[in-house]
Amino acid sequence: MIQDLHRVVELVEGGWRDTRILVVGDIMLDRYIWGDVDRVSPEAPVPVVRAVHRTDQPGGAANVAMNVTGLGAKATLLGFCGEDADRLRLEECLEKTGVDARMTCVATHPTTSKLRILGGRQQMLRLDVERTDDYPSEAYDALLASVESAIADAHAVILSDYAKGVLTEDVCQHVIQAARSRGIPVLVDPKQRSFVRYRGATTICPNLHELSTATGAVAKELDAILTAGQDLIANLNLDYLTVTLSEKGIAVLRQDSHTISPAVARQVFDVSGAGDTVIATLALALASGLEIESAVPLANVAAGIVVSKVGTVPVQREELLTTLMPEIELQAEEKVLTLDRLKGRVSAWRSAGQSVVFTNGCFDLLHIGHITLLEDARREGDRLIVAINSDASVSGLKGPSRPIVGEKERGRVLAALAAVDAVVVFDEPTPLKLIEAVRPDVIVKGGDYNEETVVGAREVRSWGGRVKIVPTVEGFSTTRLIAKATEPVC
Repeated sequence: MIQDLHRVVELVEGGWRDTRILVVGDIMLDRYIWGDVDRVSPEAPVPVVRAVHRTDQPGGAANVAMNVTGLGAKATLLGFCGEDADRLRLEECLEKTGVDARMTCVATHPTTSKLRILGGRQQMLRLDVERTDDYPSEAYDALLASVESAIADAHAVILSDYAKGVLTEDVCQHVIQAARSRGIPVLVDPKQRSFVRYRGATTICPNLHELSTATGAVAKELDAILTAGQDLIANLNLDYLTVTLSEKGIAVLRQDSHTISPAVARQVFDVSGAGDTVIATLALALASGLEIESAVPLANVAAGIVVSKVGTVPVQREELLTTLMPEIELQAEEKVLTLDRLKGRVSAWRSAGQSVVFTNGCFDLLHIGHITLLEDARREGDRLIVAINSDASVSGLKGPSRPIVGEKERGRVLAALAAVDAVVVFDEPTPLKLIEAVRPDVIVKGGDYNEETVVGAREVRSWGGRVKIVPTVEGFSTTRLIAKATEPVC
């Protein structure tokens, strides 16, 4: 169970857009050849894979950074690459996803790559291209200079260690000390047999096997491993340990206690990249001020999404929102959204296959005509957005005596209606910019309009949407209500 689920949803919807995570580690290119297998080779007893298509995906530390940007935040990626075609392909992939990749090119080493050949969903072969010996000293100097430049803008740091030679003890300690001196959390995904090089980090995030290896505890004895892990916390000057337990979930170990957050039940196709998703989600949550005990259940949900896919595929914000939203009972105030949060919610609705309806107005002094319009609009699709003019916008349209009811109160009243899924305030005389931003499937207006006078009609039709004019309730308007209320009493 996610503690403070409402706060978590708010972060996922838009609270991370100004958060930057610095990822330092082993950068790779994951290449896939997808094919079919229907016979065995006559040359040797091996299956013949008939290639159907190929894909390239950033892996290792690059996949961690992809998870960060996929969740709606910013990522700076530092590490080594070769002076080869794989580097160019990596840069191309990372640029498309918004990752700020500042890779140090090293002529003596190739870009680390892993080629996986799959027959259907079954991995048949993996071919690695790499060198794991130390890089030249000048390469490490250039990397540390990049760290000093990038860390000033970071809200959290991830050390993504795949044991390919980037994260030496000197590099780890330089990064950890630079971050902790600035009050920035440091999370480590370890691949070393000893965790000594990570001392001083906020947390290390091993899986059960990695923690067993580092502590010498027997892998099958969970309690013994967790107890041994608790001893590491003081020895390595950590705040806590965060241990992934496969299908059992994630454990948070403190010196005198531990908690286990159960995993989200999912059909598992491929665990590749699940650890990258966990650590990226945890880093964003900690950078946003969440406690680790609240961050871990969220990471469990994100990991559950990733393992249901094949290949190294980062989680997307819309997928996470789609999974979280059914668990939350929205109160009226949580339906009144900024544009950024509204766009996140719309993305989640669309990921769930839901259509979006849009209507707008001043909605000053709510009356039966408004209610009928909103109920009719809601029947045109799965979700209804109501855009209301701000107080300044209403005054510009209706005169200085309006609105009677302020924008905050108008928004809250509308959000309390069952027919309404989201309310957003706009300052302009018309909602055109808002319509272009959320791209609704349907625009609904009352019978005093026709399609040619509806703002956004041309735009919504251009992306395959439609305009719906619904009948008005005769005799009801805000102007009439105000006039009646101000009539002199005889």
